Amino acid sequence: MGAQYGGFADLYDRLMADVDYGAWAEYLLLRLREGGVPDGGSVADCACGTGAFTLRFAQAGYRATGVDRSEQMLAVAQQKARKSGLNIPFVCQDIRSFCVHKPLDAVNCACDGVNYLLSVGDASAFFKSAYAALKPGGVLLFDVSSEYKLEHVLGGQTFGEDDPACTYLWQNAFDPKTRLLEMDLSFFTPDGSGRYIRLDETHIQRAHTVKELTCALEEAGFGEISAFGAFTVLPPEADAQRIQFIAKKSRA
Repeated sequence: MGAQYGGFADLYDRLMADVDYGAWAEYLLLRLREGGVPDGGSVADCACGTGAFTLRFAQAGYRATGVDRSEQMLAVAQQKARKSGLNIPFVCQDIRSFCVHKPLDAVNCACDGVNYLLSVGDASAFFKSAYAALKPGGVLLFDVSSEYKLEHVLGGQTFGEDDPACTYLWQNAFDPKTRLLEMDLSFFTPDGSGRYIRLDETHIQRAHTVKELTCALEEAGFGEISAFGAFTVLPPEADAQRIQFIAKKSRA
C-alpha cells in the first residue's frame, strides 16, 4: 500500500480542519447505542489516524483503543490524548490482522479506512479480524467513500490551496478497470528561513461496492448488516458520496 501518512501526519489535522468531527462522532455514538453497546463499553477505533474519533469515544465514556499502522499518526494522536487528559492506549497494528487481549463491545473504522484496503481479500481480512475481536453481539461500524465519489467527484480532479502555513497540490486519477484512485499529494511548508520544505506522498484507495462488502461481511460471520447514506439511517442514493455500514456478531 506504499508509504502513507508519514511526514504528512503533522499536517493532517490542519488540512482536515473543515471536517465536523463532533457531529460525525455523535452519529457514530448514536449507532453504537442503538446497536446495544453498553455505556462504558470497549471500542477499538481502527485506522484511527490522529485520534479524532478515538478521543471522542473516550470523552463519551467508552474504553477506547486506537489502532493504526502509521507510527507517526499514532504519535500525534497520543500527544492529543495527553493534552486532553485522556489515558488512551494506541497500538501500531495493520487492521487486516489486528488482535486484542480481551473481547470488545465494538469496532469502528471511520473516514475511508476500508478504502485503503485495496482488494476484497484485504477487506475480508479486516472483517474477520474484527469478528474475532468482538464479543457475541458486538458491533462493527465502518464507512467508505463510494465508487461514485472516487470516480466522479475525485477522479481526474486537481485540488490545491495556498496557505501561509502549508501549500498543497492534490492530483487524482481513477482507473475504472481496477477501481483504484491514485492520489498524488505535494506539500510545501515554510522552514522559517524564507524557503519551503517539500513533502510528497501517494495514496491509493479502492472503490468497494456495497454488494462486495456485504458478501465479505457475511462470509466473516456477521449478520444484521445495514448500509446507509452517510449520517442517515436511509438506504444510500446512487450518488451518495459516503456509505456507512453497521454489522453485528451473532450472540450464539
